[in-house]
Amino acid sequence: MKISTPPRPRDPSRRRCLQRGAAWAGACVGACVGACVGVFGSVTAWAQQPATATLTGAEPPRLALLIGNRDYPDGDDLPPIHKNVRDLRAALEQRGFEVTEGFDLDQTQARAATASFAAKVRAAPANATVFFYFAGHGAQVDAENLLVSARVSPKARPATLMRTSLTLSREVIGQLPRRPEGLTIAVVDACRTSLREMVRGEGLNQVEAPPGCLIAFATGAGKPAIAPADDTRNTFYTASLVKLLAQASDEISFSDLFRLVKYDVQDTMLNHPVPLLRQFAQFPFIAENTQVQRRLAPLPPPAVAAAASVPARFASRDEAADWAQLETALWPAEVERLAADFLKNHASSRLAGSAQVAREGAREAVQILRRNDVRLFRSAFQASAQIDAAELAKAGRGDKDAAARLARHYGRDSGRFDIGRYEGWLQYAAALGNGIASYELALHYRRVAQPLLAAQFEARARALGYTPPPSLDNTRK
Repeated sequence: MKISTPPRPRDPSRRRCLQRGAAWAGACVGACVGACVGVFGSVTAWAQQPATATLTGAEPPRLALLIGNRDYPDGDDLPPIHKNVRDLRAALEQRGFEVTEGFDLDQTQARAATASFAAKVRAAPANATVFFYFAGHGAQVDAENLLVSARVSPKARPATLMRTSLTLSREVIGQLPRRPEGLTIAVVDACRTSLREMVRGEGLNQVEAPPGCLIAFATGAGKPAIAPADDTRNTFYTASLVKLLAQASDEISFSDLFRLVKYDVQDTMLNHPVPLLRQFAQFPFIAENTQVQRRLAPLPPPAVAAAASVPARFASRDEAADWAQLETALWPAEVERLAADFLKNHASSRLAGSAQVAREGAREAVQILRRNDVRLFRSAFQASAQIDAAELAKAGRGDKDAAARLARHYGRDSGRFDIGRYEGWLQYAAALGNGIASYELALHYRRVAQPLLAAQFEARARALGYTPPPSLDNTRK
């Protein structure tokens, strides 16, 4: 299916390059939104069976909507965007998605495409896999993230942008039904062309994902992302996403895929031969609140699976046992050790990518837990009847959003108020990069008359790219 307006002829005179950028055009704020990808399930059931043997029935439908806007006025067009969409479509179709695409959509067309897609999602089974992608210009007005319509200048007045753009939270994420038992992925690779504005921090606002969702930005909130100046190359983020969709092991989850994309973007840009690109290296942002795990490869129909020779998930009983031990570990230092051992002993494992994700996330968590300003101890990572072990497992692997949710478990309105655990988990979440948790902690310290700590965490929230909505911001004054 396709919803599109004909691509306009390429006009080389409209392409703008960054100075010293070696054919790369100005800064782009990227956001990759959301996906609902899985929680850490029990691995022991998978230990000695083929991957398909753990799930019954046919694969849930996989539905995708891709929107690519390159047609912008005043020299702000984005040459690589159509290639982004075409290449991502091919990669998603290889993973079993039914893809709808749209090029250069104005607000009316984009709303119609999104509404039609949301209706298709509502009609699909509750466990369907859903993928939304936008590439084009992005903007932030009054803490709202906007997907700028084609033929609208990203430099327009805020009121014009609000009137003519899609709002990410209300008109995209808000339209898709909440389906915790399914997987919803939305990716926004949203570009800006004024490097000067990006240095001022005018990027997309940090968000937290609703239940069943993963939200990822192509770069950190409020930070620049770089777009090529010609239509023969992808943006950095989409290039990595397309590559890893094609190359990653069938066994890893979509959740782990997006973290591998993050590492790949960082590595590519930090080692780029052009100094300017190293200076503006992107560190993609991910927000996740998922309850199910879904592997990259779709399940074949039962009849096909029964007749086919399906590769075993593990090469040996030792590999299966080591993976089960890693997946059930909660304490970050233990996760890091077990993941490193798994990669050493099973370097060619089909789950090596997932072990790498666990190792890198836990390594960051270990470093943070050593800090004096994070008062969170090993006892906080012990499972109990009141604490979701899956959330602890995520937090032990450096998931900043799981950490914030664990803090709220101990918050004033929870009926389990524990000021030490509440503050400790929020401190941990903020140190992992959750600007919303940092601002929540600032409001807490303001309520308990600790203005210096309140100012410290408010500044931290803004440094992380979080701008509170005007109504929320006013409550602190």
